[in-house]
Amino acid sequence: MKKLLLLAAIALPAGACADMTPTQQRAMTGTAIGAGGGAILGAIGGNAGLGAAAGAGAGLLGGLLVDQSRRSQDAAFQQGFAAGQQSR
Repeated sequence: MKKLLLLAAIALPAGACADMTPTQQRAMTGTAIGAGGGAILGAIGGNAGLGAAAGAGAGLLGGLLVDQSRRSQDAAFQQGFAAGQQSR
């Protein structure tokens, strides 16, 4: 029973991400990682809820920064690829 619940706990969020844009996926991933890390640090400090909230905010910003960097890299790649195709 525990294995089934664990499988469902992993599969449901993964399925929910299927129709999200890459920006939404990165923002949600950053938020989840930040909330988890913040909750752990907050629990050590005595307030897991506050730590989770602060971590979620920081994770959201981090996820959006990663997304912006990734989109910039993709645009540079596409520009270089197009320039290479034109020079043939």
